[in-house]
Amino acid sequence: MINAIDLRKGLVIKIDGELYTVASYQHVTPGKGRAHMQVSIKSLKQGNVTQKRFRPSDKVEDIFVDHRDMEYLYQEGDSYCFMDTESYEQVFLSKEVLGDAMSYIAPNAKVSVSLYNNNAIGVELPSSVILKITETDPGTKGDTVTNVFKPATLETGYVTKVPLFVNTDEMVKIDTRTGEFMGRA
Repeated sequence: MINAIDLRKGLVIKIDGELYTVASYQHVTPGKGRAHMQVSIKSLKQGNVTQKRFRPSDKVEDIFVDHRDMEYLYQEGDSYCFMDTESYEQVFLSKEVLGDAMSYIAPNAKVSVSLYNNNAIGVELPSSVILKITETDPGTKGDTVTNVFKPATLETGYVTKVPLFVNTDEMVKIDTRTGEFMGRA
C-alpha cells in the first residue's frame, strides 16, 4: 500500500479488485478546502479512462508487475501472439489489452510485455519506432522547401503524415506517444 500522493504515471494499482494504470496525476491545492490528488486511471480490463480523486493520505494498493522482453510473431483472429525471448513461451494478447499499440509493432519487433500473476496485461512501447513506408504519393524534386505533409501508410497499416520528400519503401522514425513523423531512419 502506498499513499495517494506517491502515485506516478505508469504505476499499476488495484481499486475494488480491478487493475488500473495511472495515466496522469495532479496535486491540487484549492484556495478553500483540503488538497487532493486528481488522477486519470486507465482500466487494464476494459481500456477506458476515468478520473479519480484521492486525499494525499489515502492508501492505494500498488501492484508488482513483471516485465518480460517478447517478440511479436503473428495475428490470429482478434489476438496477437508474442514469444518470450528467454523461455520461448508463447502468449496471446487481445486487441482490448493492446489498444492502439499494434499500430507501432511490426512483425518480429521486440517489446516489453507486462505480466501480473503470469497473465499479460499490456505492452510497453519504446518512445519511438522505426517502420517502413508501404504506400505514399511520390515526391518530386524541390519538395524540401516547404513544410507540407502528405499521408503515408506504414508496414503495420497505420497512416501518418510525412513531409513531401519522403517516398515509399523508406524507413522512418515515428513517435509512439503522438504517432507523428520524427525523421528518416
